[in-house]
Amino acid sequence: MTATYRQPGVVLTDRHFTVPLDHADPAGETIELYAREVVASDKARQELPWLVYLQGGPGFGANRFVGKGAWLGRALKEYRVLLLDQRGTGHSTPANRQTLPLRGDAAAQADYLTHFRADAIVRDCETIRPRLTGGAPWTLLGQSFGGFCATTYLSTAPEGLAAAVLTGGLPSLDAHADDVYRAAFPRIERKVAAHYARYPQDVERARRIAEHLLGGDVVLPNGYRLTVEAFQSLGILLGGSEGSHRLHYLLEHAFVRTPEGPALSDAFQEEVQNLLSYAGHPLYALVHEAIYGQDRRPTAWSAERVRAEFPRFDAAKALAGDEPLLFTGESIHPWMFDCDPALRPLRETADLLAARTDWRPLYDRARLAANEVPVAAAVYHDDMYVDTAHSLETARAIRGLRTWVTDEFEHDGVRAGGPRVLDRLLALTRDEA
Repeated sequence: MTATYRQPGVVLTDRHFTVPLDHADPAGETIELYAREVVASDKARQELPWLVYLQGGPGFGANRFVGKGAWLGRALKEYRVLLLDQRGTGHSTPANRQTLPLRGDAAAQADYLTHFRADAIVRDCETIRPRLTGGAPWTLLGQSFGGFCATTYLSTAPEGLAAAVLTGGLPSLDAHADDVYRAAFPRIERKVAAHYARYPQDVERARRIAEHLLGGDVVLPNGYRLTVEAFQSLGILLGGSEGSHRLHYLLEHAFVRTPEGPALSDAFQEEVQNLLSYAGHPLYALVHEAIYGQDRRPTAWSAERVRAEFPRFDAAKALAGDEPLLFTGESIHPWMFDCDPALRPLRETADLLAARTDWRPLYDRARLAANEVPVAAAVYHDDMYVDTAHSLETARAIRGLRTWVTDEFEHDGVRAGGPRVLDRLLALTRDEA
C-alpha cells in the first residue's frame, strides 16, 4: 500500500518493492524492500530527475529526515529523492536475532546473509529504477558504504547512472580485510593522540575506567557485558566531526560516589549501552568484514587478528606501564557477540561468515577504467573509517572521476557540511567547479 503525507516543505511517499533474494535466481525466493520518496512541496507535480541515496554502514537504514535537513534540502532543489533502506535494514526485510531464526540453523542464516552485500544492493536498485524513472538513469549519492555500493554500481550497471556522487566511500578495489585493518589501526592511534592532545584530562579518566573494568565484571542495564575491550571500542566516535567532544563529555561523568565507594554512574552506563549496542543495526556486525571479501580468502575475524599486531592497543599492558589507553573503532570482533545481547544468538552465524571463501568479486577494474559516468568523490584527509590512500588509489583507477580532498570535514561530512558538500560534488560532476 502506498501512503503519501507531508512534513514542512516536503511531500513524502512510502514505496514498497518485491525483489529476488538471489538476483541470479529471479524466479526464486523474494524479499520486500522499502524506500521513502521525498519531493519539495512546490515541485511535487513536476517531472524531476531522480536521486537515490545509499546510506553508510553496512546495516543502517536510510536517514529519517524531518523536512529538508542536512544535504536533503540541496538535493530537493532539482531532484526527486529516494531514500532506500538497503536489504536487511530499516523496513526492508530486517535481518536480526529475531528474524534470522526463521531461516533455520546458523548455516542457513549464514547462507542467507551472503546475499546482503553491495552486489545485491546494486541489483536491487536496478530492479527498482525502471519502475520509478521509466527507464531513465538516476543520480546516486553514496555515503561511506553507500560509496562502496556506488563503485560496484559503476562496475556492473553503469548504464543505470546519470551521475554518481560519493562521500567518504571510495573503497580499495582489491585489498583484503587484513590490508584494510593494517592501515586502520595506525589511523585510529593518530585520532586518539589528537583527542588526548585536545583533552589531556581524559588520559587519566580513561585509565581509571579501564582499571575499574579490569577489576571485575560490569553488566550494563540492557545486559551488555562492559569489558575493557568494549570500552575501548567507544573510539568509533573519534571518526565523526563532533566525536572527540562527545567522547570527552562521556568520560567526564563516568563515576559517582556511593556508600560502597566509586561506581560507574547510571548516566554513563545508559549512554555507553546505547553507543555500544547493535540492537538497531546488527547487520553491521554480521557482514562488516564480508564487505571486503572477494579473493576466495576468508576474512577470519580480520580486525581481531590484526589488532594483535599492534600491542599498544593492549589495555592491560598500557595500564601496567604509564602509556595512555588507546581506543579502537570501526572494527568488529568476536567478543562483541559475547558481550552484546542483541548479537549473542548470532555468534555461530558470524563465525561461519568469517570462514567463507566463496565471495564473488565486487569491482571490475576494466569497466572502471573505461567509465563514462560523471563521478565525483569527497575524500576526507586522514578519514578514520576509510583509508585515504586506498581511496585515492581507487580514484585514479576510475576514468574521469574527480576528487575533492579536504580536511574541513571528518567522515560524516555530508551530514556536517550538508548542502555545501553536495553542491560542491554535483558541480564537479558537471565540470562547474
